[in-house]
Amino acid sequence: MKIKVLSVLLILLLLILFVPTPKKKDPVKQRMVKEEETRGVFLSYIELKNYLYQKSEEESKKNIKDIITNIKKNNFNLLILQVRSFSDAIYPSKIFPSSKVVCSREGEELDYDYLDYFLMLAHQEGIEVHAWINLYRVSSSCDTSLLSPKNPAYHLLGTSSVDVIEGKGIYYNPASEEVKRLIVSGVEEIVENYDVDGVHVDDYFYPNKTIDLVSYEESGEKDSLYNYRLSHVSDLMSRIYRAVHKKKNCVFGISPQGNIENNYETEFADVRKWGSSKGYVDYLMPQVYYGFYNEAKPYYEVVKEWNDLVVDPSVSLYFTLALYKTGVVDSFAKSGANEWIEENNILKKEVLIARGLKQYKGFSLFRYDYLVNSDLQTENTILEIENLQEVLD
Repeated sequence: MKIKVLSVLLILLLLILFVPTPKKKDPVKQRMVKEEETRGVFLSYIELKNYLYQKSEEESKKNIKDIITNIKKNNFNLLILQVRSFSDAIYPSKIFPSSKVVCSREGEELDYDYLDYFLMLAHQEGIEVHAWINLYRVSSSCDTSLLSPKNPAYHLLGTSSVDVIEGKGIYYNPASEEVKRLIVSGVEEIVENYDVDGVHVDDYFYPNKTIDLVSYEESGEKDSLYNYRLSHVSDLMSRIYRAVHKKKNCVFGISPQGNIENNYETEFADVRKWGSSKGYVDYLMPQVYYGFYNEAKPYYEVVKEWNDLVVDPSVSLYFTLALYKTGVVDSFAKSGANEWIEENNILKKEVLIARGLKQYKGFSLFRYDYLVNSDLQTENTILEIENLQEVLD
């Protein structure tokens, strides 16, 4: 009997000595991650010009491959690719001219289909691609001679559908029915011809407060000018939503300003309606470019406001975070201006806090170059990325 007891004790001792005990999980990593968290990166026309403009086909394709590799390596699963930064396209379009972002001059023949190549490489790596378009911006220059005759805006010059805004550029009128049909046709062209996973619109809605005055006068509208503008923007969003949903498993999302009041006061973007009603968006991705010590808009208060705003179950909530602010003074934050230079784990904390919100489904970073380009990165940028990776593994 004693021999049996000693044998059991010996076995237990051996198990204790040689069977590894599970490591304690890092309490930070253990914090709940929403299932299939979306992690996006914005690739703007600025990056496209850096990596594609006046590059040989071989070099530009290598750069696109590097972009996809870097996104994958850093544990992101969504590329928000600016395919129409102006009234143009980085893909062969029957509606818009080729973009001067990738060509020497607007309207020149493309070397190849940049959107198609991005999609092929991204999907091979399991990365979704949302085609990002700027709705109303035609050109950042006021020089109309720079517009290609292939540009639909060229043929609308001198009408109420297009306005040249001094010091700002050329813009489409959001209240123009012709403009709305044009934009929707452009969206339909993308979703019909490309295997995009989504269509994305940024925060540039109304370019100024005079562009639609003629349209308003001519309409005989009895409602206020303010409501007139809100209704025209929302009407376009619902039309784009319907166009996108003609394609199976394709979604429509918007990145409005993080400041909810600004969306109403300057952009006439009815984000409360979009977040509480089906048929406008599949997701809202507000640009929450604030630190925790921002005097006017501290991060936690802002994301809570957005969480309360998105109430329709068909609408997902993501946050766009300010990678570009890391290591620089944020003068808009007033007393919190130095937060981004004094701390290096802001993005990590912002993601962890967002994960505790009911409506949260993911986040994105603005923008790609700050993730990889050492010329733009500060020491804090590198540390912020390293710290963020701790909760993305």
